[in-house]
Amino acid sequence: MDATTIFVAGVFVLAGAVKGAVGLGLPPIAMGLLAIVMPPVEAASVMVLPAFLTNAWQMLAGPYFRGLARRLWPLLLCVVAGTLMGSDWLNEENARVGTIILGIILAVYALSGLVSVQYVVDAAKQKWAGPVAGGLTGLTTAATGVSSIPVVPYFQAIGLEKDELVQAMGLSFTVSAVALTVNLASVGALSPSSGPIVAVAIAAVFAGIWLGQLLRKSLNPRTFRVWFLVALLALGLYLVARSTGFGG
Repeated sequence: MDATTIFVAGVFVLAGAVKGAVGLGLPPIAMGLLAIVMPPVEAASVMVLPAFLTNAWQMLAGPYFRGLARRLWPLLLCVVAGTLMGSDWLNEENARVGTIILGIILAVYALSGLVSVQYVVDAAKQKWAGPVAGGLTGLTTAATGVSSIPVVPYFQAIGLEKDELVQAMGLSFTVSAVALTVNLASVGALSPSSGPIVAVAIAAVFAGIWLGQLLRKSLNPRTFRVWFLVALLALGLYLVARSTGFGG
């Protein structure tokens, strides 16, 4: 097993542990760390299947799937449209810019969680705010492979309960993963030759999820989430600094 494969396995154990402990964080951590050793398009091609499998499980593990699908379908449709609009944004030519954008997204995501600013989007505004949030999420997914912003803050703003929120995130992230797969396939980024490393990533992420679920039982989830967001902020700032020449 070469050094890259070992690194990928470690990344997905860590990303899976965070997801198992707090319910999200797989794409931000995976894309952020993998971007240190490979271009974003290659990182996304490794990440997309583990993300799909874990989020599909999260999407179906609860009683709210049908109700959420009926409520959120305009947002999900715009997620797909926004993602497909940027089908070639993760290519080799855009790798540096994509890494900078990824770093900014990670930092903004972490800061929004640390500050815990509470927004409320009432029912009247959701008719247009949902599609806008979905479209912006799709564009972010296309550019960075990360599908958490701004859809997660939006879900919090419309008052979803904890279990609904977790299942809604699984639904949205699954749709994003499918749309991102279409993007990657359209630019030839998916190859059978990457099968072994993807298989390692899948095994590692489910091992990480199991560890994360154990960790959730033994640690204060709020404390764990704070340290997770601090680490994500540091990673985002590092990626920006490195890609803009400030990181040495």
